[in-house]
Amino acid sequence: MAAAGVLVTGTDTGVGKSLCSVALLHALRAQGLRAVGMKPVAAGCEPTADGLRNEDAVALLQASAPRPSYADVNPWALPEPTAPQLAARAAGVRVELAPVLAAHARLAANADVVVVEGAGGWLSPLGDGIEHADLARALQLPVLLVVGLRLGCLSHARLSVQSIEADGCRLIGWVGSAVDPAFERRDDYLDLLRAALPAPCLGVLPHAPAADPALLASNLAPAASAIAGTR
Repeated sequence: MAAAGVLVTGTDTGVGKSLCSVALLHALRAQGLRAVGMKPVAAGCEPTADGLRNEDAVALLQASAPRPSYADVNPWALPEPTAPQLAARAAGVRVELAPVLAAHARLAANADVVVVEGAGGWLSPLGDGIEHADLARALQLPVLLVVGLRLGCLSHARLSVQSIEADGCRLIGWVGSAVDPAFERRDDYLDLLRAALPAPCLGVLPHAPAADPALLASNLAPAASAIAGTR
């Protein structure tokens, strides 16, 4: 049976995609599944004795079981912490999909589910001429949208969903992420989002920037079940 999978994107950068992706890996593993993470393009990588490493990609690697190689988790590791297009140009490379597809195939060969984390929001290019929609279509993955719960999120979420659907990709659901601890109308906005978005809410993450993602896995049990059901 082919591995299931999902592409995790967000309504913007800094909305909790990484926390969601790592917690989702723990939620999938709690259901007895072999789950591995992937960050195809990561900008903001630090030099180490083992090569360039990205904090988010390392977190995905550490939450994966079985444990894959870093090179497969993060095929494109770019030093500068900026938009991937600019980071790639600064590094003198051109991001291409072929290495990503090959790495994903190796991950999928040893897993039940592969969680692929995007970069920035849905319309943030992964490289010159490469959109998230290109990646989702090439890997035949449904999309999970992380909505940063703050003022303006209703418009951001609706615009993201419209774009995902216009690109011919399937939105499997969305996750609310409490990025603003002072946002007093969070529950009201969650109600508005549930009414406005055409896909189900598959979990809500609290404001917990320093929390162990494993402790948040239960919040994403519905997302894990929906993704596992695509196998």
